Amino acid sequence: MLSIDVRQIGSAGVATDGTLDPADPAFDGLLAPFMAPVEVAGTLRLTEGGDYLWRAHVRATLGGECRRCLAPVEQVVEDDFDVIFSADPDLQEDPSVYPVPAHATSIDVAWAVREEVTLRASAFLLCQDACQGLCPQCGADLNAGPCRCAAPGLTN
Repeated sequence: MLSIDVRQIGSAGVATDGTLDPADPAFDGLLAPFMAPVEVAGTLRLTEGGDYLWRAHVRATLGGECRRCLAPVEQVVEDDFDVIFSADPDLQEDPSVYPVPAHATSIDVAWAVREEVTLRASAFLLCQDACQGLCPQCGADLNAGPCRCAAPGLTN
């Protein structure tokens, strides 16, 4: 958990540097699991309107499988982003705003990390750009060489 005590926010904001364990409850249910701790570095600031602006940089390694040959693949997602945490009920319908209770004393940024990394991750991973995939007839990995079944439309 990466929870920030908003009572400690000064004029320059508060640093939000740390890591989130792949087993953090915020990551439960994801199709692509985190393979290593997620690195987070950022600053949480109070805005003039009473909301919280979080400027952050994350680096995460997700696991998956190649969409053509089903080989295990790791994907690194690294990016900067800005998010708003707000108690304003007029902003609650905005998908880019994360809700917080009106008199919250802390903000847990793990849920924002989950969503922002997931939005940036590719759903269609490839082990290599030239992946040949699997033979549709016998299931052989065509990256290892031609199969012996000579399925129609494939060159051996």
